[in-house]
Amino acid sequence: MLMIERQSETVILRPSDIQPSQDDLRVVGVFNPAVASFGDRLVMLARVAESPTEVRKGWTPLPRFAPSGPTQIDWVKNDDLEVVDARVVAMKSNGDLRLTSASHLQLFQTTNRDGVNWQFVTAILPESPWEEYGIEDARLTKIGNTFWITYVAVSRSGAATALMSSNDLVNFQRHGIIFPSENKDVVLFPELIGDDFVALHRPNPHSHFRPPQIWLARSPDMIHWGRHALVLDGLHDWEGDRVGSGTPPILCDEGWLTLYHGCTRPSKAGTVGSYSAGALLLDREYPDRVLGRSAQPVLQPIRHHERHGFVPNVVFPTAMMDLGDNLHIFYGAADACVASVQLSKQSVLDSLERNPHE
Repeated sequence: MLMIERQSETVILRPSDIQPSQDDLRVVGVFNPAVASFGDRLVMLARVAESPTEVRKGWTPLPRFAPSGPTQIDWVKNDDLEVVDARVVAMKSNGDLRLTSASHLQLFQTTNRDGVNWQFVTAILPESPWEEYGIEDARLTKIGNTFWITYVAVSRSGAATALMSSNDLVNFQRHGIIFPSENKDVVLFPELIGDDFVALHRPNPHSHFRPPQIWLARSPDMIHWGRHALVLDGLHDWEGDRVGSGTPPILCDEGWLTLYHGCTRPSKAGTVGSYSAGALLLDREYPDRVLGRSAQPVLQPIRHHERHGFVPNVVFPTAMMDLGDNLHIFYGAADACVASVQLSKQSVLDSLERNPHE
């Protein structure tokens, strides 16, 4: 089995490092960080998941954000719910899904280029009806002088992808939904290709016709997306249940390099499979052309903080910085904490199965 040597491993943030957004909530996870360089500092947008502190025997609290005021808690009898997994329950009456925690984003920064000693800056809370059940899993990409942030907006209408932008990472403008439910894991390329903005996205976690997939889309203005093209099928056992884009691509000599996640099929009902990270090399001018992909993961959940948490056995890459010889990878571990690791860039490239579609 492929094992690329890990370097400079760090757990950056844990739930105990985070203040809850209100007194009757507790932080159950801080994870899936978006990271970018801004002047002399690094900035991070991390997902913070919270659940109610109150316990009522025989009842389950289901949080949701109100348009104004504090987070609301809907109490539902356990007998009226079916557990889907650690994060999700279904209403027995109609099959509607609810989350057992609600997420928002928190902004951190550090002047340490090694990616340690992060300081809290501000919180970004849900505002719109399509964010009623939370905002999750941001990806951060600088294009020109603008930081573009894709994130998952969760509501009773499903999990869609929405867009924010900022020139200073102090003031944020929301642009609404750009990919409807159930499309998520949207990452943006850091420059125009031709005259287009380009994104990788995951339109459906489970297709009746093919394995799980990652697609590519193009846009003239970052709002209207089309010209979709299939990029990747989840062909291997470690990505057999679902795949999704992970890190905004970086340009190297051979093309666009990005990490993605793959998940195994659950071993039993009510559980989640194991999440690992693979690498994907795309053509510089035609990024829907796959030049190389991982036959085996480049990162797997082997450390304690990756195997034990709110959702065990998860390595979920969401940001990657090019350090020259090494790749500095930021990821969510077990839906509980933010971690980082460095891998040799050449080792990752050497591990790829080349021209997999030929």
